[in-house]
Amino acid sequence: MKRRIVIVAFIMAININLGIAQEKLLSLIPYPQKVTLVDNDFNITKSVKILIDKSDKEMLRLAEVLNRSLAQNLKITSKARVSKVIEIAIDKSLAKSSEAYQLIVNRKNVKITAANYAGVFYGIQTLHQLVEGDLIKGVMIEDEPRFKYRGLHIDVCRHFFPVEFIKKFIDVMAFYKYNNLHWHLTEDQGWRIEIKKYPKLTEIGSKRAQTKIGHYGDKLHEFDGVPVEGFYTQEQIKEIVAYAKGKYINVIPEIEMPGHATAALTSYPHLGCKGEDYKVAENWGVFHTIYCAGKESTFKFLEDVIDEVVELFPSKYIHIGGDEAFKDHWKECLLCKKRMEEEGLKDFHELQSYFIQRMEKYINSKGKQIIGWDEILEGGLAPNATVMSWRGMKGGIAAANMDHDVIMTPGSPCYFDNYQGPKSDEPLAIGGMNTLEKVYEFNPFPKELPTEKHHFILGAQANLWSEYIKTEDHMEYMAYPRACALSEVLWSSEKKSSFEEFKNRMKKHYEFLDAMNVNYFDKEK
Repeated sequence: MKRRIVIVAFIMAININLGIAQEKLLSLIPYPQKVTLVDNDFNITKSVKILIDKSDKEMLRLAEVLNRSLAQNLKITSKARVSKVIEIAIDKSLAKSSEAYQLIVNRKNVKITAANYAGVFYGIQTLHQLVEGDLIKGVMIEDEPRFKYRGLHIDVCRHFFPVEFIKKFIDVMAFYKYNNLHWHLTEDQGWRIEIKKYPKLTEIGSKRAQTKIGHYGDKLHEFDGVPVEGFYTQEQIKEIVAYAKGKYINVIPEIEMPGHATAALTSYPHLGCKGEDYKVAENWGVFHTIYCAGKESTFKFLEDVIDEVVELFPSKYIHIGGDEAFKDHWKECLLCKKRMEEEGLKDFHELQSYFIQRMEKYINSKGKQIIGWDEILEGGLAPNATVMSWRGMKGGIAAANMDHDVIMTPGSPCYFDNYQGPKSDEPLAIGGMNTLEKVYEFNPFPKELPTEKHHFILGAQANLWSEYIKTEDHMEYMAYPRACALSEVLWSSEKKSSFEEFKNRMKKHYEFLDAMNVNYFDKEK
């Protein structure tokens, strides 16, 4: 009898292990928190209906999203007694997190439930990935994200990208459950957002005469003679923000200050320390041009800009940059020195802190909070600031230990403008090497940070700086599949699958990317 019990237990253990292995074969990215396979697939036929509360306008819109994701035109109904249905519903009792959902698929029906609309939307993305022809794999899924901030950044200043591409970029983000688009809109090489009170920002600042050929570190300075220009009207920005909202993606604008201001100072030279003639930058790298911290007109200008920005972006956050601000011009400026004396500032780092804190106070008065790159720690951190840690993770650790929210975006592995394969085989990039595996193994929680401070790490973000990215195809190529890997880092359990198993699931996702007409890097090709 004992021998029989042992044999049965052994067989059950094998079945459990096989079940786990089989579940991992589901080609889902990011992989859900809890997956149970059911040997009971759902067949999509013309008689299948989508069951919703039709009095709910947003649920009606989500039913249309579901139809598009299934490539179907199923009838949408509110009638409870129908034979085969795909039901999407709100259930407030499921509120594990604001983005959690449950998905059940069996022979008779499919049901997605969540505490709010975002969860329903994410359930639809998972369902999309389960469809094989006219079949949906039988499964029970309970899912929620590991991190609440899951971001991608796009730089449209060094090279400009049109509205339709930004929408496509948002589409793919949504498929992989990202929820924040960081939109870098002002730079030395171009100002890309219409500010009606200051029309020269786009009349002059959105245009540069040419661009340096080759890498910015090359000793030989040759230029292509090809003008680059472009900006987004306020109506176009509203259109993109609304489009992203429909995908449950928040758009965070970045308005750089006090450095990276060459395009703005070319448009309005009096805002600089010297009032000299500036030229929209044609090279890459970091420039000495900086807004004058000693002039009240500088702050009036930036406050006016912020007034128009906050009307365009419902985002809780406004990103103010704060990085790579050379202080040379401040050191030579009598007005900046006077400001330091009046405010009791001991050095130019504290002057930058004064600048950032003054702008933070104004932005807070508009009901918004600031995000800044980790340089805003220097000279004293603004009271309510969220820090993006890009120079490694030390800035993030310091900010979290000061009880400030942090978004991890270290250059290694989160700068997707770095190479992803051998340089000899790849298009010119800024440098570095961030492979798919390196991204997949990233953990936004630093080992050095005490566990009790982990809740200050909101999540992470990958950045796509466009110095060497001129085309839409190239932008996608640098983003994918690395963005797939990061999506799993940010959504799935910390005890996620092995990289080898992730690569196996990616094989199906190359098909998804092909279907979405997305260009991508695949070293297996």
